[in-house]
Amino acid sequence: MSDPIAYFLTWSCYGTWLHGDDRGSTDCENNTHDDPYLSRNDRRRDWETALLANPAVVLSGRQRQLVYETIVAHCDVRGWELHAHNVRTNHVHVVVSCGEVAPERVMVEFKSWCTRRLRESGLVTRQQRMWTEHGSTKYLWKESQLQAAIGYVTECQ
Repeated sequence: MSDPIAYFLTWSCYGTWLHGDDRGSTDCENNTHDDPYLSRNDRRRDWETALLANPAVVLSGRQRQLVYETIVAHCDVRGWELHAHNVRTNHVHVVVSCGEVAPERVMVEFKSWCTRRLRESGLVTRQQRMWTEHGSTKYLWKESQLQAAIGYVTECQ
């Protein structure tokens, strides 16, 4: 099978979408393609809140702009085609074509470089955790899927 034409990556800011949340979530035991989201569980959400290393991260306008610019710059350096991206206060969406590079690797690079730039600019502390441990990595195989992802990121956020 050939490589996907792009990836639709989404990750949230640290502490803003915990297991047990009303919106549902996945975990290591419930994360295959057709698995339903975990339902609301106040006890689990409260337990995970108590375990946070720092308060939940909500990005300011300046932080969002820097993350936005860092993603653009990183794609330029790596030669990746950035189709769309949107940096929200509590999550980030990126639609990117990057050849044979695995989506998990792409997400790690984006998160690492964004964190580095935020720390260098003094917009976050050195100890502050910025992002969730992983995120969503959707493979886009068809042009229609790519266009739908771009539309979602640019028009539905």
